[in-house]
Amino acid sequence: MNAEFAQVFELTLSEKLQLLEDLWDSIALVPDQIPVLDWQKEELARRKAIYLQNSDSGSSWEAVKERIRSRQHGA
Repeated sequence: MNAEFAQVFELTLSEKLQLLEDLWDSIALVPDQIPVLDWQKEELARRKAIYLQNSDSGSSWEAVKERIRSRQHGA
């Protein structure tokens, strides 16, 4: 463990979650600095090609949200 960050492990769970949220928010402010690896670009290109071959496949965002909500209520 890095001694410089030892205090982080002393935070409450709520404080740790807030810290994580704050860190992600700060990262989101600089999307151009987030590296995208070659294998990730290849995977995105592969998925896009599949989608373009059959753009009617998949589900709308509304349908996906409804499925998730129905699972939550059924659980």
